[in-house]
This record gives sequence, C-alpha cells and structure tokens, in this order.
Amino acid sequence: MTVIPNSPHARDIASVIHPFTNLKKHEERGPLIIEKGDGIYVEDLEGNKYIEGLAGLWCTSLGFNNERLVEAAASQMRKLPYYHAFFHRGSMPSIDLAERLIEMSPSPMSKVWFANSGSEANDHMVKFVWYYNNARGKPEKKKIIARQGGYHGIAVSSGSLTGMPLMHAGFDLPIANIMHTGSPHYYHFAEEGESEEDFSTRRANELEEMILAEGPETVAAFVAEPIMGAGGVIMPPEGYFQKIQAVLEKYDVLMVADEVICGFHRTGEVFGCHKYGIKPDIMVVAKQLSSAYLPISAVILNEKVYGPIRDHSDANGVLATGFTYSGHPVPAAVAVETLKIYDEMDIASHVARVAPAMQERLHALADHPLVGEARGTGLIGALELVKSKETRENFDPSVAAYCGDRCLDHGLILRAAAGTSVAACPPLIITEDEIHQMFDRFKLALDDTWDYVNKEQLLAAE
Repeated sequence: MTVIPNSPHARDIASVIHPFTNLKKHEERGPLIIEKGDGIYVEDLEGNKYIEGLAGLWCTSLGFNNERLVEAAASQMRKLPYYHAFFHRGSMPSIDLAERLIEMSPSPMSKVWFANSGSEANDHMVKFVWYYNNARGKPEKKKIIARQGGYHGIAVSSGSLTGMPLMHAGFDLPIANIMHTGSPHYYHFAEEGESEEDFSTRRANELEEMILAEGPETVAAFVAEPIMGAGGVIMPPEGYFQKIQAVLEKYDVLMVADEVICGFHRTGEVFGCHKYGIKPDIMVVAKQLSSAYLPISAVILNEKVYGPIRDHSDANGVLATGFTYSGHPVPAAVAVETLKIYDEMDIASHVARVAPAMQERLHALADHPLVGEARGTGLIGALELVKSKETRENFDPSVAAYCGDRCLDHGLILRAAAGTSVAACPPLIITEDEIHQMFDRFKLALDDTWDYVNKEQLLAAE
C-alpha cells in the first residue's frame, strides 16, 4: 500500500492548518485525506483502505457507517434543527440525554451541562469548581491539581490542566492556579524494588505534601483520567485511586474524573470510574458519547457541587455562562441513539468477548526487541518503544512517529502517543478476526521500525 501525499487532492487543502502537526514537515509531506468509511475501515482519496485502529481520535465506537446514527441526526434536523439552552429553555433530546447520563453515572449525580468537546467541557469544569468555592465563601480555594502526562484538552484552562510541556510551549500556558503532581506511570517512575502498591502510596503522599505546601484552604480539585490516554495509555497502579481519594477527602478537595476517552465501555466497564473504584464529584464525558458522529460533551455534577452553584446563581441573578450550541438537539439526539445502540447490541458483552484477544496480542508484543512495556485493558492499549529493555531509555519521538508511518504502509492507522509509545484503541464493534488483522499489521510495522533503528545505528557508527 502506498500513500500518495503529493496528489492533486492533497495539495487542494494546502491552506488548512492541521493540529498537532509539524507545519514545515507537513508542507513537505502533505496530508492523508480520508474520504469514506465502512465499519472499522476508512479509505483515502486514492483508494487505499485502512483499519482505523484508533477509532479516529479514541472516539468512533460504532464504526464509520452506522445508519441509525445518520437517521437520528436527519430525523432531528427535520423536527427541530436547533434550539438553545439559555434562559431556562431547552429541547427534549438534551433532557433525555441528561437523564440517561445521570442514571448511568458511577456515583449519584444531580445535573448535566453540555458543551461541544472534551476541551470545552474541562474548561467549564474549571469555571464550575471556581464558582462552587466562591458560592461557599471560600474565594481563596481555587487551585486545581492535575498530573504530569495527563491530557484534558487544549483550551486555555483545559490546556493548562494538560500535563504535557509540548502543549504549553508558545501558548503562555499553564495559567495561574493550575499545577501538576507526579505521573502514575509505574514502569518509568517506580523506585528500585518498589511494589505497585508502595508506588501508589508514595504518589498519594506526594499529593498530600503538595496540598499542605500550597495550603489546603487554597486547593479546590484534583482531576485525572482513569487511564491516561494521549499520555501513552498509562494504567493506574495497584491501589492508586483509593489512596488518592483518601487524601482528597481529608482536605475537602473535589475529585474530577475525566472520562472523555475511558467512558462508554472502552475499558470493559461503562466508565473507567467503575473499573477503578473512583467516586467523582464531577465527571466529564465526550467522544464515544455520540460515537463522534456529531460534537457533544458534558460536565456532570453531583448535588454537593451543584447546590451551592444554584444558590449562588440566584444571588447573582443568573448563571452567566453557556455556549450557543450547549445541548444542541441534533448531537443530543445522536448521543441518545448511541446509548440505545450500546444497550441493544449489549456492547458490554461484546467488549468482554473480544478484549481478551486484543490484550493477548498486545502483550505478546512485549517480547519484541523494540518494546519495553505493553499495557492496556478492554479495547485500549499501547506499546512503549525503548532503546534498552534493561535501562528503559526511550527513543526520541521520531521512532514512534516512524512506526506510525509504517503502520500506514501496512493499511493500519494507529497513533504515536507522548512521543514514546504507539497506541491502539479500535472501534468497539471490532471483531476478534479484525483484531488479529490489526495486530498482524502492527507487527509488520514494528519489524520495519526495528530494521530502521538498526540501520540508523549503523550509519551513526560509521
């Protein structure tokens, strides 16, 4: 398979700026233009067909041609193509969706606020946390702690929560009142002889020390993905969230669960919170909420948080925040239909059936000479590429990027994550046979990358 980046079609969109792209290199290489999709496959303008092994951007759970979602959008467009949620107004799809989200949440929740992306939802989560503490007469309690390597979006405050220096550079981020504690990545950050349980204890102790150093009266919330996605599919070590939540409860710090990637059966449970025993005060969802067919996200608040916000908005006369498209009826209708499809096809049982094959194939690649760690659960995972299995030293990001490019040559789309790993997160509808096809192609790309690394080392030695 040959990708043709400099075709006339590719040059047609030369005026587009592509996110997370080296712009100079992009202009030399050209983009990959996807024209259509079918199930877990997508096809480019030149007729090349690929397994979409990252479900787009961790999101297209029901594949690329679900007619029920198309019809849900078309039907709602005919009935009511738009209405807003301002001034105590709304539409039935957004109300139905809110009720469903509260019903399926991992701990008791009260209200849902809609946005259009995970970045927007996390940005507004910050506003709600600040408003909540103003309402409680604690205006100094505003600091939010995220984690190094975590990803929470790219808006001003959500981008600040993201714990990746690459996404701060040049943008004057992070803003004030956002800070980061240590990564939960046991493979890289555990001390010699330290068990997972002991590592979790140390990370919880470090969080407590940070809260005490800042002053508990100034720390408002802690935000975490159940599994770090863009940070490399980093799994929580044994006992991690139980120990973290004990610290938060001790100092009156809200627990915010970013379920943008993990939510809606990706981990094998409805939410990552279910899988890891997280009891959030606030939960943020997006992506698989609508199988990414239309943009929609949500901030879900418990009554502990919502009550003071409600009362304070009454004192202020109005809760003066929202978007033109908050609770837009068309994406809300698609999201409602998505949740119905999950139930009707029993997506939870399907994931339980096929996930063992994915995890078996993923972890078998731990023996590959390039791979330091294979990690994952459910239908999400990653391989970390290292120069040495003994020292666990990573390659520079060009090697993971090269592996991603070789995947394309073998008809597979994956993602280089955090510059060191290659992540897989296929549509939830993937079959066991398709999982094997995906990993057969992934293995070929790894072998190509191994040849490339050895060739580069030989050239460097000459």
